[in-house]
Amino acid sequence: MSASIASGEKTKLHTSTPSFLGILRGELLKISRQWATWLLLLLWLGVICLPYLLIFTSPDIKDILLHHALPFFYNRTEGNLAVLRVFSGFFLIILTASVIGLEYQLGTIRLLLARGVGRLQLLGIKLLTVVLVALALLVVGLLLNVLLTYLLVLLVTGGLDPLQSLTPAFWADIRLYVVTIMISMGVTILMATAMSVIGRSLTIGLSAALIWFPVDNIGTLIMELANRITHNDFWLNVTAYFLGPNLNMLAKTLLPDGAQDIGASPLVKVDSNHILLVALVYALIFIVTATVLTWRRDVKE
Repeated sequence: MSASIASGEKTKLHTSTPSFLGILRGELLKISRQWATWLLLLLWLGVICLPYLLIFTSPDIKDILLHHALPFFYNRTEGNLAVLRVFSGFFLIILTASVIGLEYQLGTIRLLLARGVGRLQLLGIKLLTVVLVALALLVVGLLLNVLLTYLLVLLVTGGLDPLQSLTPAFWADIRLYVVTIMISMGVTILMATAMSVIGRSLTIGLSAALIWFPVDNIGTLIMELANRITHNDFWLNVTAYFLGPNLNMLAKTLLPDGAQDIGASPLVKVDSNHILLVALVYALIFIVTATVLTWRRDVKE
């Protein structure tokens, strides 16, 4: 009788598959135990804090806060959010390539699939893991910017009176800017996912994902040079469909009075509807590519 029970328990243990939450916890645990994650986070925190240190050392900062507070907060908040968008993107590219590409490079994806985890299920869980980290990164980044702004105003002026200049329109613009950061984060994660699945290696996926936006931005300069040589506007019009420059312009086109941002922009005029459509098309291409390749290709390495 006991032998029969033991045999049944052994069979149940052998045929059981990992649960969704179990795999998700495992992915989060792997991220938390990688030293590269904490090193990247430390660098990210340094980049977020650096602008405030530079502003604090400015000789006329007190006069600006006391007499031109609202323009200052608009200028600096948009600049700081632009920094948050760009460097969070780098963080998420490296994280996504690591979460997906490392499984292929180490061969551990075969062990996961052998335990009964579906290919698309595994890809979906890994994407969800990165999205959760991205949301946490955004929340921490926003809270850190708020805290540093309060500290800056308090240390420079001795009080918080300049903050009373902030209007409802200011907060509405900032909320809209945050939405653009979330869109940029989402497209960036999908791009890094597609590159990692295509390359099936941390090295290839990370390299391809990291050069995507620099190539996009430098590409506008090449197109401008081609236009000057050929006098053909085709080269300028092509830049309207570059992903990076479009994302760079999203906040500027969505906010009523424009906004600061970092990076190159398309060499022709684009509006927010065009940018959102371009971002959506790229996002669909990335997710379809990653899904189809994950579903159809065998894991032989």
